[in-house]
Amino acid sequence: MLRLLGNRSSSAAGISRRTAICVGGLSLFGSISQTSFMQAAEQSRSARLGRAKSIVLLNLFGGPPHQDLFDLKTKAPVEIRGEFKPINTVVPGLQIGELLPELAQVMDRCSLIRTYSHKYNSHNPYNVFTGFDGGNDRENYFAKRTDHPSIGSVCQHVGIGASDVPRYVILPSYPGFSQALRRAGPYGGYLGSQYDPLFTVWDKKFEQKGAFYKPVDALGTPVLPSLDSLPDVTANRLNRRQSLLDQLDQSLASVERSRSVDSMDHFQQQAFSLLTSAKTRSAFDISNEPTAIRERYGRTVWGESLLICRKLVEAGSTFVSVNWEEADSGNHWDLHENNFGMCRVLAPTMDRIVSALILDLEQRGLLETTLVVVMGEMGRTPKINGKSGRDHWPQCGFVLMAGGGIKRGAVLGRTDDQAAYPVERPVSAGDLVATIYDLLGVDPHMTIEDLTGRPNHISHGGEPVRELYAS
Repeated sequence: MLRLLGNRSSSAAGISRRTAICVGGLSLFGSISQTSFMQAAEQSRSARLGRAKSIVLLNLFGGPPHQDLFDLKTKAPVEIRGEFKPINTVVPGLQIGELLPELAQVMDRCSLIRTYSHKYNSHNPYNVFTGFDGGNDRENYFAKRTDHPSIGSVCQHVGIGASDVPRYVILPSYPGFSQALRRAGPYGGYLGSQYDPLFTVWDKKFEQKGAFYKPVDALGTPVLPSLDSLPDVTANRLNRRQSLLDQLDQSLASVERSRSVDSMDHFQQQAFSLLTSAKTRSAFDISNEPTAIRERYGRTVWGESLLICRKLVEAGSTFVSVNWEEADSGNHWDLHENNFGMCRVLAPTMDRIVSALILDLEQRGLLETTLVVVMGEMGRTPKINGKSGRDHWPQCGFVLMAGGGIKRGAVLGRTDDQAAYPVERPVSAGDLVATIYDLLGVDPHMTIEDLTGRPNHISHGGEPVRELYAS
């Protein structure tokens, strides 16, 4: 039985009118309604039992420099090797970059792919979310109805996960939000908008002014998008000394008279009930988390987003992702200029929050059933350009994985002496997505028909990377 916001004042359809007002103004993508969660369950297909129950994907938007983080080449020429030195990890013989000391201490819980390689040279996270790398900027700069569906969308389509919390969530906002566009990748595509994710709302804050290539910490807590639809209640106005949930209950009293729910269809009514359930709201409320836990993750928006991801995993969500992208403050990984200066700000934050998530999941007994994936849509050029930056390089990059049936302390693949190309075991975008599907219990060879009726392989020809599976 789901408890809805506020006191009950039910319509004939059986849903509180307060609930409808709380989320009635929401949309995921243009005019798309938020009905994905319940329709996914009713249109489900059978899925076998997987090793993982949930996925947490940290998408380092822009493309992180693998040569400066996880695959340093100290013997390469100076214009290749960069400014950072390698450090030892707890895994004998494995070194990573000096900016990642906390991750160095948890690499025995992780597997590292050093040879993620594909053909899609674009900042849209299309390859990350779908496994498709046959597109280009001209075709895929903006999300469109004919796109291939994301992993999270397919998981909803086959009915994986709990039915009383959002199954597929992206924080703190959709890819492209800091540049006022909707980038391809995370949507339902030709499966339909009912399989789009729930995007949170981010009230952006910065302690000081940054610039595109001079990053400062990005602050603020992601919240359910219903906050923006409540009259006179925004993240700016909420009293931080009082429980967020208490304030929402109180604020809804002023808008109880609406009858907007009366016209909702069956799926909408169930989706609204789901989004306003106590379980969902609790997952997004970090105010009651112990101070030590909050400090472990840090008070950046990326740390607080990953903390909410952990709470969503606990609640039963299947696919949750953090989109690390903020153009105004320079908090992104598109390092065409000032690569090393930006890394000195960004990498320590990544180091802190990823290690915090891994240890937090482990301490709660959730790591073995939660697959953590850290990656960007591409790597960076081996050669440093004239502005001390590295440019786009989809030919090679890294993927860090932990939990969810993945081996501990493993390294897959080897690159050449400049970290430019794989020389052993390249892993394609399709291979990585097939691995995620397989670990979740979704047949990676399943096909879905597009808008023309043509069947499409959900992993686009990729095969699971079973060398990384724990025995």
